[in-house]
Amino acid sequence: MTDPTTSSGEGAGAGQGREILQRGRYFDELEVGDRYLHRPGRTATEADDVQFTTLTMNGQPLHLDAAWAGTQPFGQRLMNSMWTLSTLVGLSTWQVTLGTLVANLGFEQVTFPAPVFHGDTVYAETNVLAKRASASRPGQGVVTLEHVGRNQDDVVVARAVRNGLFWTRAAHEAAEAPAGPGGPGGVPDAEGQW
Repeated sequence: MTDPTTSSGEGAGAGQGREILQRGRYFDELEVGDRYLHRPGRTATEADDVQFTTLTMNGQPLHLDAAWAGTQPFGQRLMNSMWTLSTLVGLSTWQVTLGTLVANLGFEQVTFPAPVFHGDTVYAETNVLAKRASASRPGQGVVTLEHVGRNQDDVVVARAVRNGLFWTRAAHEAAEAPAGPGGPGGVPDAEGQW
């Protein structure tokens, strides 16, 4: 595979373009202070709200009962806030974590400062707040990310701070390299050990 950040096109024959693999950022590529803008946004629909809410067994009438929700303070149904959180994190995947995240370690903070309604469009950004090499997992590091969601009027509708365990480029490439029995990318040995 050609390095997606190289412009030389090494490995490609004359007249051939580079092969670019879509992926997130490795630990070594993420820098504290970086801000990733995720586009396009995602327009919230009534179908999204009803499907997500019923799929997750949430009986909240603020999402399902238009007549009742119309009598409440916002005067209409609200998008399920867990849909908003899932969409916020999902929008960041392609640019930040796709194929480079080992694990989501958890959320430190999640807030919804303003509601999302059917027809609103959520736009996301991710800020890199902190990073450190893992003390227990060589070739990996912990990164603290802040995801911010804004609607079409630039109003903040969601904010989430989470920690993720990321691969370094060298360790990930070594782990994916073919090897003999028991090695990275290989098969278990005769005793079934990796």
